[in-house]
Amino acid sequence: MSVRTRLFLNNPAEAVTEMLEGYAAAHSDIIRLSDGMVVRATPKPEGHVGVVIGNGSGHEPAMIGWVGEGLFDVNVPGPIFSSPGPGGIVDGIRAADRGGGVLLLVSSHAGDIMNAELAIDEAEDEGIEDVEMVILYDDVASAPKEQITERRGGAGLFFVWKMVGATAERGASLEDCARIARKARDRTRSLSAAMGTVAHPVSGQPLGDPDDTSVAVGLGVHGEAGTRLGEDVEADHISELMIRGLVEDAHLPAGARVGLLLNNGGSLTIMELSVLYRGARAELERRGIEVARSWVGPYATTLDMAGFAFAICQMDSELLALYDAPARGAGFVMPGAH
Repeated sequence: MSVRTRLFLNNPAEAVTEMLEGYAAAHSDIIRLSDGMVVRATPKPEGHVGVVIGNGSGHEPAMIGWVGEGLFDVNVPGPIFSSPGPGGIVDGIRAADRGGGVLLLVSSHAGDIMNAELAIDEAEDEGIEDVEMVILYDDVASAPKEQITERRGGAGLFFVWKMVGATAERGASLEDCARIARKARDRTRSLSAAMGTVAHPVSGQPLGDPDDTSVAVGLGVHGEAGTRLGEDVEADHISELMIRGLVEDAHLPAGARVGLLLNNGGSLTIMELSVLYRGARAELERRGIEVARSWVGPYATTLDMAGFAFAICQMDSELLALYDAPARGAGFVMPGAH
């Protein structure tokens, strides 16, 4: 399997800056750039909670496509696969502050957590005290159940972001927004798989072994190693294996209702995604688990990785209502309730 090392870029070192400029220009009715940050074109009303995310680039449309009504107020993009520094996150906190407090959602990766903690300390030194951080984790391959707080953030962040965004948009308190973040996080599990690897757009170097074409389950979003299944494994087997792992880890009983996400890691076709989704849904139905909501598409990519991820979130009436609430970002639109 060849790795594409030549991209349609100008100077690779300027790729993130130029991407942000082009993306914001294309979606100027939803977002704008402010000091390198992606912010809502139309801010929330005064008194509402601001929601901020800081993240490495290279995973688009996450997170730049998730700024907008019913979603984030500010996205602070970092370099490719690297979290933004504390100073940038503090700028994001200031930009998101509408007088109701600021919720900082942090994916559980060491650099992201460290920079977020430093940013909160710096914000407090400036007198911005009403800031709360919730660390998000959902990737079952990255740590055992006994160490669940050590797991990475993965594709399951989709559910947390959507539900927290809806909560904040409704004018809920900072305490309630943080409660929903934790509730959705604790009900969510994810697992990814991929074939081959991708090249870093700046260095041109592959993140993994370009000659290994076997399917790996449990990869991280930055190419962290997974468990190899071989080259001839069928899609149904992969879907069943992954869904079984998610359901058993979450202890989901028959009769449970879930949201099911199938994330395109970068370059899968609609044909592949549809076949994978078919197998996953069939496995859930065999277990007596209802798929209450589905979402299939490119949500958080790793450049053009030939991979995907499943995520499930156990739904109740509160979370379903938040999932169905209207949202409008450049990379995500939810028209309203079913």
